[in-house]
Amino acid sequence: MDVGYHKHGATAAAVAFADWSDPLPAREWTVEIDDVAEYVPGSFYLRELPCLLELLQAVPTPATLLVDGYVWLDGQGRRGLGAHLYEALDGKIPVIGVAKTSFNSVRDDAGTCGDDQLSCQEVVRGVSRRPLFVTAVGVALATAAVWVASMHGAHRVPTLLKRVDQLSRRPKRA
Repeated sequence: MDVGYHKHGATAAAVAFADWSDPLPAREWTVEIDDVAEYVPGSFYLRELPCLLELLQAVPTPATLLVDGYVWLDGQGRRGLGAHLYEALDGKIPVIGVAKTSFNSVRDDAGTCGDDQLSCQEVVRGVSRRPLFVTAVGVALATAAVWVASMHGAHRVPTLLKRVDQLSRRPKRA
């Protein structure tokens, strides 16, 4: 799932797949949202979470959710978008966060987030040297990292994550 913002509001998008290595979505959804909260630094979830919850009303209940962003913002349980989503769904659906940029508080003194004491695991895919930053709730972090690593695509960002990003950037109305 991903949300793209534009002058008319936002487009929330989701793709479904049966297997982590699938090259194509089994199904796609987009929902246009007119009333979008302003961005508040440090509280991104206040803007994005209502959009994802509205999108989930149009989507059959998934086994696991992937979001563009973080579940945990540090090793002490500071919640990111994914943790807020997990709580909003009463902890019934595991949530995996896949972020393309590093969030400093999840990194250790060596500049990595792969330590067991932290809430993040770096995943390097394809020919890229730059990692994705994976966080999770409701599923073991190591399992989530293996799933993200096994997703289709030769590049850093998996094919299906690129697809949902593209869908979220295309508002249905001009």
